[in-house]
Amino acid sequence: MNDIEKRIEELTNKLNYHNHKYYVEDAPEISDFEFDEMLLELENLEKEYPQYKKQNSPTVRVGGEAVKGFSEVHHDVAMLSQQKAFSKEEIIDFDRRVKAVVPDAEYVVEQKIDGLSVSLEYVDGEFTRGSTRGDGITGEDVTENLKTIRSIPLSLKDKIPFLEVRGEVFLSRANFEKINGVLESMEQPLFANPRNAAAGSLRQLDPKIAAKRNLDIFVFNIQQIQGKEILTHIDGLNFLKEQGFKTILDNKSYKTIEAAYDRVLEIGEERGSLYFDIDGAVIKVNDIHSREILGNTAKFPRWSIAYKYPAEKQTTVIRDIKVQVGRTGVLTPLAILDTVHIAGSNVSRATLHNLDFIREKDIRIGDTVVIQKAGDIIPAVVEVIKENRTGDEKEFQMPTHCLECGALIVREEGEAAYRCTGVNCPAQRLRNVIHFVSRNAMDIDGLGPSIVEQMIEKHLIETAADLYYVKAEDIADMDKFGEKSAQNLINALEKSKTNPLYRLVYGFGIRHIGEKAAKILAAKYKTLDNLMNATVDELTQIPDIGGKMAESVVEFFKEEQTLEFIRKLKNAGVNCEDDSENLVVDTRFEGMTFVLTGTLEKYKRSEAGKIIEGFGGKTSSSVSKKTTYVLAGKEAGSKLEKAESLGVTVITEDEFQEMIK
Repeated sequence: MNDIEKRIEELTNKLNYHNHKYYVEDAPEISDFEFDEMLLELENLEKEYPQYKKQNSPTVRVGGEAVKGFSEVHHDVAMLSQQKAFSKEEIIDFDRRVKAVVPDAEYVVEQKIDGLSVSLEYVDGEFTRGSTRGDGITGEDVTENLKTIRSIPLSLKDKIPFLEVRGEVFLSRANFEKINGVLESMEQPLFANPRNAAAGSLRQLDPKIAAKRNLDIFVFNIQQIQGKEILTHIDGLNFLKEQGFKTILDNKSYKTIEAAYDRVLEIGEERGSLYFDIDGAVIKVNDIHSREILGNTAKFPRWSIAYKYPAEKQTTVIRDIKVQVGRTGVLTPLAILDTVHIAGSNVSRATLHNLDFIREKDIRIGDTVVIQKAGDIIPAVVEVIKENRTGDEKEFQMPTHCLECGALIVREEGEAAYRCTGVNCPAQRLRNVIHFVSRNAMDIDGLGPSIVEQMIEKHLIETAADLYYVKAEDIADMDKFGEKSAQNLINALEKSKTNPLYRLVYGFGIRHIGEKAAKILAAKYKTLDNLMNATVDELTQIPDIGGKMAESVVEFFKEEQTLEFIRKLKNAGVNCEDDSENLVVDTRFEGMTFVLTGTLEKYKRSEAGKIIEGFGGKTSSSVSKKTTYVLAGKEAGSKLEKAESLGVTVITEDEFQEMIK
């Protein structure tokens, strides 16, 4: 073994050890910086000497190449669901059935993780395949995505000939909030709950996306094992823990169903303090041989049952209704409550969604209400007890100006949401800056959402205009930055100062003003000053600029914070004039939807998409009857077939080039 191979093996073993200490044992021994330094060294060595890369290399945690689809996996041992109980009587009935066959049965009790069930297979101690439960008999191969979960061991302590375990992939509550925060800032649909987020993340075709979601797993059962005899469930999970798995069990067995049920109730009290979601507790027979005697039905094991906790409700009083401004500027009313204990935690606030919700339920300040936690997470008002009213209750009114920044609050016709119009609103800084630097706006390379978030957290910027006053040394010590990458970002910011005026106008994020409208306005008014002085009457005379758009523009430039924002941009040297003499806005693809599929030779898909959008068209990821064209490259698959079956026009790259001449 030469020095390079030795170093790769040494780094692999060290990183896997520290990875386990951090993600499984929650007992890190080195700093994140030291870990990242070793990982970077290993990545560079593996790129230069790929022949020495180990199968269990920790570099797979960042995600490999995207796959075209998931192949099917047949489960040799069916991944059955659990029979459910909603009362103590049903638990006692379960015990009666078990004891009729195995009189001396003892039980174990586990938290029932609310996630996505998966199978992990190991051959000679090496992780070889991972799959979803699917229908219990057939699942999907998601091996590459599962490799990104750092609490899954890639190599076991012992070289067991074969091992298959079952676990539950989940997303912590903190990571769920973080992911939804980023989605909200980019005005993308939010995940409904951590379980949906975990399932959506695990089924990403690009493992790099799955890697960014920081999924976790608890392993709770041995499906198959060769080379080792396991007598009890407790022994099995202790063995799995020794092999490097993250398991969930309190290591106790219960001789009576009453004792097991008491533990179920204890778990119910604990669930509010957990960092992950549970949707019940599972009672299992501990002895493996007894499980074999009891057997299974077609749907579930006869040796286990899941107790599902009822949604807990409490009565309280609404003392006030305050308004929160979200990252997209949407105002959400929030009920301030007399504190009550519900589902394991103290609750003093509940979301009221929007004004329509408040009016529909006739919710007033001072009302006695019934609340419950939707999905055991989000407190919600479900009922007003109107017979408790005294006449002192007050109707809630939505504010006319933002309580965060003082800007005008607007509600568009046909929308439920009220929005803040402030460009400098502290509550929506992240969203505003992300939009400003996006590809179709100022197109500042290297400024992704996570970098923007860091800059705001470190108080380097408050608005997008502040970006042009940041220095390389200010950002060099941020996560994933060094002197070179910091200077690259400064260069990208400097380059963006010369962008065409329409990019700046679009980057403002004015309501109803998209990229096409921004081009029209820049071409018409030539300078930002001219546009700022435009009236509603003037603007509505321009083709394609309607009344709502005109009002949004005028209201935007009235705001004092907008004027200060623009002053900063001008002082920084950002271009505020349209230097093209005769800019023609070409909307040849207006009203058309394109789907891109297969490998394109003359363009990257992102480049082709940008061209389509530049001509006023739209791109979509799925084919439907509303699709205008499918642009098909080499090895086009199911999308091409669907287009042909629906009669959608399919074009080649050559035909596309003719269309854009």
